[in-house]
Amino acid sequence: MAPREHWQMDASAPELYERYLVPAITSIWAKDLLDRTRPTKGESVLDVACGTGVVARLLDERGHVGRLVGIDLNTAMLTVARTKSTKVEWIEGSALNLPFEAHSFDVALCQLGLQFFPDRPLALKEMARVLKPRGRVGISVYSAIEQTPAAHAFVQALDSFLGAQSSRTKRSEHLSCAAEELGNWVRQAGFEDVNVATVSKQISFPSALDYVRFQLTATPMAALLKGEDGPGRERKMAAIADDAAARLDPAMLANGGLTFPQQSFVVTASLH
Repeated sequence: MAPREHWQMDASAPELYERYLVPAITSIWAKDLLDRTRPTKGESVLDVACGTGVVARLLDERGHVGRLVGIDLNTAMLTVARTKSTKVEWIEGSALNLPFEAHSFDVALCQLGLQFFPDRPLALKEMARVLKPRGRVGISVYSAIEQTPAAHAFVQALDSFLGAQSSRTKRSEHLSCAAEELGNWVRQAGFEDVNVATVSKQISFPSALDYVRFQLTATPMAALLKGEDGPGRERKMAAIADDAAARLDPAMLANGGLTFPQQSFVVTASLH
């Protein structure tokens, strides 16, 4: 996709996620996570909350030799994942009750999923349970929304146009805690040698409107505009995009596009 080619919202949400969000955002964080954890030949790897499977698929593309398993609760996301790779084992299941025996994997990875789990400490304990002795974990999770300017501007615009509760779903994508607290959760789950890095990546969208359109079309936030007809929905999305853009540094909107820093905590740790 050319940098300024506007996005066409003409598919299901999981398909749109794979078509646009994976190249724009999640593949960037997947590369970072794999570079930090460095699974080696022969190691078995579990991708928790895998979505459409970008982490496991990228590891396979890098020539990994060893068992690769992706697990997610979302059937539709896994359907897309299965069309993208037959080498990965795709399993529907919960991060809070992983359907594997203890000591099944060498490496557990969880990219941008921990923030959504209703019981984060339990999910971390489950990852520790299924890892072999000296197993390793790698986790990335968005930090406070204020540290990602486009997301912060978007939720403020949502609240302004659609009411104070309209941004709840978007805000839930981000942790509000500090890096130290996240590290403590990982230690309490039984991991040692815990390192929490605060990492920023540059993210680009064709325009502020495309960013807003994706959020309000291809995510659960689509419910916010479900009562609008097509033209009315487009008008509201354009107004929200204009409001969000006005809150951003103009440098992020150069040449009609949208480029902004996105901050995450990236955790690496191991069992002894």
